Amino acid sequence: MDLLEKLKKVKDKFDRINEQLSDQSITSDTEKLISLSKDRSELIEIISVYEKYSKVSIEFDGTKEIINTGGDKELVSLALVELEELKAQKIKLEDEIKLLLLPKDPNDSKNAIVEIRAGTGGDEAAIFASDLFRMYSRYAERVGWKIELIDISDTGGLGGIKEVIFLVSGESIYGDLKFESGVHRVQRVPATEGSGRIHTSAASIAVLPEVEDVQVDINPADLKIDVFRSGGAGGQNVNKVETAIRITHLPSGLVVQCQDERSQVKNRQKAMKVLKARLFDLESKKQNKEIAAQRKSMVGSGDRSDKIRTYNFPQNRITDHRIGLTLYNLSDVIDGNISELIEQLKIADRTEKLHADITS
Repeated sequence: MDLLEKLKKVKDKFDRINEQLSDQSITSDTEKLISLSKDRSELIEIISVYEKYSKVSIEFDGTKEIINTGGDKELVSLALVELEELKAQKIKLEDEIKLLLLPKDPNDSKNAIVEIRAGTGGDEAAIFASDLFRMYSRYAERVGWKIELIDISDTGGLGGIKEVIFLVSGESIYGDLKFESGVHRVQRVPATEGSGRIHTSAASIAVLPEVEDVQVDINPADLKIDVFRSGGAGGQNVNKVETAIRITHLPSGLVVQCQDERSQVKNRQKAMKVLKARLFDLESKKQNKEIAAQRKSMVGSGDRSDKIRTYNFPQNRITDHRIGLTLYNLSDVIDGNISELIEQLKIADRTEKLHADITS
């Protein structure tokens, strides 16, 4: 199917949605109205570009006709210049349309559950994991996202984190954060290093889409639920009352725990969110080999050599090895300014998909 055929189908769908939205019987059905409005909003951008493309195409054909009919030499000369400009506009708009026509990941609009674990490097790896958690927290503040802590295991007085799991909620979270999955490597002189020697450590990150209840069917009989007293900070109530929850999914062997809240009910709800996300991910692996390979590359082994990105503090340099991008603003990035990294990774992903779509 060529580009114009695809565009016509999209335009027809957009027109049908507009007709339905003007139907009185639809406006009284709140659920249907919300669904149609969402579908319409997803098509507005491509329709807008399509309308620009149609206008440029008409101007292009009209200018071409002036040239073909001959006549006034000065007019033809001006038309030739304009034709080149219109041709460039057409090509640019066609590229935009091709990108917008690419199938979207249905999970992109969802909230995300992020897991950060210290890898190779001992205490320095745990401190780096803490830095990464702070980086994403700062970024969330910048863009207006909400972060909700699910579970955290720290290293005591060193300020490091062995593991942290948190929920990020807002608009199109998973679509922005999914490329952060993988092993992140840091090169710097630890505060405890007296000789000034640079150490290399690592932390692994996994980003999972938050899963709705309808997507994962869990049999209560398959769950082993333990309650225990929370450890660490949180006040006397947290430590004296059994509010922490550990859920074991017996068929898969997955274990999730949450002890962040004072309420046992809230901890259970948070733990179930993580369990559902992990089970959904496992099911996706079985159904799709490509997703399985992606998940494997996401988590990696936690080893320094198995990396997607390197943070080099002595050179104030950050390098994303997947797309060959190097920036010299590490201090800004570690403070939460990761917009450029996220955008470049999204562009690279769209370009790769576009190439695969053209060659398939």
